[in-house]
Amino acid sequence: MVLSNEESPIYDIKISSVGPGHISGQDAAQELTGMDLAMKLHYIRTVYYFPAQAFEGLTIIDIKETIFNWLDHAYIPCGRFRKSDSGRPYIKCNDCGVRLIEARCNMGLREWLEPRDHDDDDAKHKLLVSSQVLGPDLFYSPPVLMQLTKFKCGGMAVGLSWAHVLGDAFTAASFINLWGQATRKQYPAQPLRMAHCNNEAQNSKSPIREPLSVKRVGPVGDHWAMKNETNMETYSFYASWAELTRLQSSICGDKDKENQQIPPFESLCTIVWQCVAKIKRDSDVKMVTICKKDSGNSFEGVITNKAQRVKMVKTDVPVVELSPMELGLLIMNQAVDETKIIEEAMDSDNELPDFLVYGTNLTFVDLHDAPIYDLNIRGHEPVYVHCGINNVGDEGVVLVFPSREDHCDGVRVSVTLPENCISDVKSMLKKELSLC
Repeated sequence: MVLSNEESPIYDIKISSVGPGHISGQDAAQELTGMDLAMKLHYIRTVYYFPAQAFEGLTIIDIKETIFNWLDHAYIPCGRFRKSDSGRPYIKCNDCGVRLIEARCNMGLREWLEPRDHDDDDAKHKLLVSSQVLGPDLFYSPPVLMQLTKFKCGGMAVGLSWAHVLGDAFTAASFINLWGQATRKQYPAQPLRMAHCNNEAQNSKSPIREPLSVKRVGPVGDHWAMKNETNMETYSFYASWAELTRLQSSICGDKDKENQQIPPFESLCTIVWQCVAKIKRDSDVKMVTICKKDSGNSFEGVITNKAQRVKMVKTDVPVVELSPMELGLLIMNQAVDETKIIEEAMDSDNELPDFLVYGTNLTFVDLHDAPIYDLNIRGHEPVYVHCGINNVGDEGVVLVFPSREDHCDGVRVSVTLPENCISDVKSMLKKELSLC
């Protein structure tokens, strides 16, 4: 589907705020970790598409009632940001609520989503989720916004805008999945809590190595956003697990028989990294950032940015001179975890620097096991989910998240790069992968 620039298909927009149904965290203060603050310029935007049956018979009052009950058990994201005497931001749990946007679409759900095939039109999804950022009126800015867009067929799009300062994409998915449980009158035993803030590193005078996976920007003040030096463009493509298996085999060759297999995510990283290096002539892409879930720890019931590890991969050899297998093994075995260094760099600086993580280097984010299809509204799962990370740096971001096409599970790969190279990367990926 191609959208016209002349008239938006979204209309009848209404805005309100919805908070917990009962006083929950009233006036409690929630401190933020160094990693939380390092992520404050980024925003996770997810759109869930549901069939008409999921919301059939529900009025907006009925829907709001489920949200009231849900937020009783997830009240921290309903707060607003304040600053301590030192200038360090924290969340005041004042139950101000999430911002709720109601809208209608003059198209049907099937018409909106098809033809999807392999290429996807990122622009249409952006119409169904808020692009608002935190600030400049920081104290009044909601960190969470929901948009409910009803299609003319009765289907519904649920757009979630989540400030990354609260937590990573795994946390955002777990947060909204609780709403699905609330629509079925199921609730967690304990409310969501934030990860413990370790203040030991704060005010440290010991010198710390500057992490290579982030860069200092700003200062941005109370407007938590930044401008790119070039226009960024996004396109995405779908890959089934069968296609990913073929990609692995093409990279590994005979090495596959020797149990030196490159996993699907790392295989995609390898191909995309090489394509970008060829187009940029290897000038600025000898280093990439890899963001993956920390499989060694469980963060169930916790709002945190620590469920994801931030790693740096660097090569002194031009990327175009490495074979896909060599590059894949480099990503697998030579990634340096900088998560702790980033947090220490933030906490040890009394001036609280503003960091950019996604897009400082070409950044690959692995969300293939994020529970985004677990949002179940009254027994109905989404027919499609689209994910994005906004406010990223000029080096770009490649996001890999679960997807379903024609009742077949796979992944969708969302590539955000400067507009002057996205077309070439797209053409090269089509040739290299033979699937997008």
